[in-house]
Amino acid sequence: MSRGFFITFEGLDGSGKSTQLAGLKAWLEARGESVTATRQPGGTHIGDGIRGLLLDSRTHDLSPLAELGLMFADRAQSIAEVIGPALERGDVVLCDRFTDSTEAYQGGGRQLGSRIVLDLHARLCGGLQPDLTFLLLPNLQRALQRARRRNARSDAEGSPGANENRFEREDQAFYRRVLNKYREIAARESGRVAVIEGDGSIDEVREQIAKLTEKRLRLRASHEKGRP
Repeated sequence: MSRGFFITFEGLDGSGKSTQLAGLKAWLEARGESVTATRQPGGTHIGDGIRGLLLDSRTHDLSPLAELGLMFADRAQSIAEVIGPALERGDVVLCDRFTDSTEAYQGGGRQLGSRIVLDLHARLCGGLQPDLTFLLLPNLQRALQRARRRNARSDAEGSPGANENRFEREDQAFYRRVLNKYREIAARESGRVAVIEGDGSIDEVREQIAKLTEKRLRLRASHEKGRP
């Protein structure tokens, strides 16, 4: 059985990643693909506990290095429990955030730099890289406004995920560093990262994602046919 195909969704808070991941999952399943969808932090019992600690606005005085370590503890567990087995089964794996997020938020936003993030990724994640990454970059102000409205609704309704607004409380300088680091990653990893910039409609962005995914899956299939 061939290895599956690993797709990640990246971007600022409020960029529409979760919505687009759900749309691509439905599109792939309609084509008959076996799909595993997950998120980071979270997606496992251990990861959900880490997510609660990392994202809850009541978490105070967490050092940037401790935050970084928790992100990678969650990721190592997700690879061992969810992502790795699914890829071995031949699934298309969709993940809402992966190491690019850590490089952008902790490396850029927290100013820890890229080197420590990439070194930890190599050591703790076996260097596993997505086959394709969609980086959604709408207008910064509008994205943050959407994220804050979403979390305010969750808080008011007491719905799952309430209080997940610790990062949304950061200032504009933090998010500008995150955005700049994302752009740096996209330039460095241009063969893997597909940047979708601007404030297109949900359907317009979904169509772009589906077309590029179809192209990459066809390319993978043709390479597999050519193997001895």
